[in-house]
Amino acid sequence: MGKVTLQDVAVHAGVSMKTVSNVVRGYRHVSEPMRDRVQAAIDELGYRPNVSGRTLATGRSNMLAFAFPDLRRPYFAELAHVFSRVCAERGYQLLLEETGDSAEGERSAVRGREAGVVDGVVIHPQVLSPEAIDAIRGDTAVVFLGEDVRPRSADQVAIDNAGAAAEAVAHLAALGCRRIGFFGHETGPESRTSSFRLDGYRAGLADAGIATEFLVPREVGDAIGAEVAFGRALDEGLDVDGLLCRDDLAAVGVLRAMRLRGLEAPRDIAVIGWDAIGLGSSLAPSLTSVAPDTVALAETALDLLAERIDGVDLPGRYVTVGHRLLVGESAPYPDGSVD
Repeated sequence: MGKVTLQDVAVHAGVSMKTVSNVVRGYRHVSEPMRDRVQAAIDELGYRPNVSGRTLATGRSNMLAFAFPDLRRPYFAELAHVFSRVCAERGYQLLLEETGDSAEGERSAVRGREAGVVDGVVIHPQVLSPEAIDAIRGDTAVVFLGEDVRPRSADQVAIDNAGAAAEAVAHLAALGCRRIGFFGHETGPESRTSSFRLDGYRAGLADAGIATEFLVPREVGDAIGAEVAFGRALDEGLDVDGLLCRDDLAAVGVLRAMRLRGLEAPRDIAVIGWDAIGLGSSLAPSLTSVAPDTVALAETALDLLAERIDGVDLPGRYVTVGHRLLVGESAPYPDGSVD
């Protein structure tokens, strides 16, 4: 058999071409028996959608791209999973693209590396400035995630990083902590993420009437690097009773460094992470962590992107979604309970 067409699948399944198209596009309002029937025909015939042809016919591919720094980081892996699920619910296919924390990777994603294939791009930038983004994005529909990029002509979705950090410090203060540190920011120039979380940490200290801050950076942004950096700080005499970590990988390293030195959380140091990755609830003690509302993040970003794809022409919009403190054993509630 030559190239299998949409019509071949429709004839084989005994349905209309529109029904086959709805199944291929992931349209939600197709009954499960009908979806199974069409999918069986697709599998049997080996049909593959002609993306370029569909794009020419409709002007849309129903395909989006999600660009992020590194899939090996648990937060981005979990966020990619959420985006994939929300896209599927809306009838989109999703391409995943790692930018590698590089300006070139981010430029390629913003320009729409898959131009002609994707209808729009959601990107979590780490390097590019607002001016650089505005200069290169062209006609690509783009929505940004994360901290203070705020390009003039594109939309951005984030949580309140400073506010969340202040809330975490307030939680530690409510536990009786008075020597509260911040761990895990960069040794070199601070990222926007670290900068906002440090601002919130300092605001939280001020609100609690605490004058002394303890800042411990790390050289390598993984759990092993965190263990080495925090262990060294402990060996050099760091004396804290509460700790807000930049992210959960930093907190994982902290807990191991503490355990190797006979320290326990929260008895010796109450520890809070950030991102609420799935691993945190499996640790002993389970990790207290700032939990961004990743579903709201994905849904809001896709809502804004759909409007841009449909031609909405407005100045860049900045939308904040919710977060919560997921309380585990490493920094429980004052009565000792956890979520």
